Amino acid sequence: MATNTQVNKAQRIAFWGIPLAILVLGLKMLAWWMTGSVALLSDALESIVNVIAAIVAFVVIGYAAKPADADHPFGHYKAEYLSAVIEGVLIVVAALLIVWEAIPAVLEPRPMEAPVIGLAINVLAGVVNAIWAYTLIRAGRSLRSPALSADGHHIFSDVVTSIGVLIGLVLAIVTGYAVLDPLLAILVAFNILYQGWKVISRSVDGLMDRAVPAEEEEAIKQAIAANATGSLGVHDLKTREAGAAIFVDFHMVVPAAMPVGDAHDICDRLEDAIRVVHPGAKIAIHVEPESEKAHGIRVKVIEGLKK
Repeated sequence: MATNTQVNKAQRIAFWGIPLAILVLGLKMLAWWMTGSVALLSDALESIVNVIAAIVAFVVIGYAAKPADADHPFGHYKAEYLSAVIEGVLIVVAALLIVWEAIPAVLEPRPMEAPVIGLAINVLAGVVNAIWAYTLIRAGRSLRSPALSADGHHIFSDVVTSIGVLIGLVLAIVTGYAVLDPLLAILVAFNILYQGWKVISRSVDGLMDRAVPAEEEEAIKQAIAANATGSLGVHDLKTREAGAAIFVDFHMVVPAAMPVGDAHDICDRLEDAIRVVHPGAKIAIHVEPESEKAHGIRVKVIEGLKK
């Protein structure tokens, strides 16, 4: 689970995404206005989604950080996935708008005006986006924020789109085939649809309580194996992600005659070890007395964890 410091940092990053998205949108709209290019218009329409997504991310990250209450005993962490889903839907809408604008231009193509200046402005917007996408993806990974990650990956797709638009429009200028401009816009729309699908699918995975990545689960297993001394074994390890929170649940077998206090001490040691791997993790350990039927299996499980 994210600490208050991490949450505050995520909120600050999300806040600065709003003016940056507006700046990039302004630059791309200027590039389109100067050239009349449908491809540049498609790039600008995607940036409108970036502005809306930045606002939604800022609001949702704050809401997801709210403490658990009577109606939401496990917290509000999953709200960040809603932000990512909303962003994915907006991406799809932007793609459809691009196709709507491009089809008439395919039928009646027209040459661009002031193409060099327009493309230069679009390149500047792309550089700003590239730097910000890198920042968001790194922050989303380190702060375990699905909203920041989704925003970063979407903006990175915007950068790729801008590069494709630049290459395509240069070809249109060099060859004189004005129809390349709207055709390129349609290709951009299909790329945006693909990116929107990826954002939505990642968010749905989170809403469906997907387990933590394999390497992170392995680190949890190793922490348990190294600190379960005194128990007879563990089984039924389950993990799930909910926004910035990590939930870990497993059963621990102890000798039937072990005092409750001793079993509790082992649980404390295991919780501390797991939180070294995942600070703030929510951990539930079910303590079970030894059973002849299950003892051999459970000891084998803990030996397997040590490998």
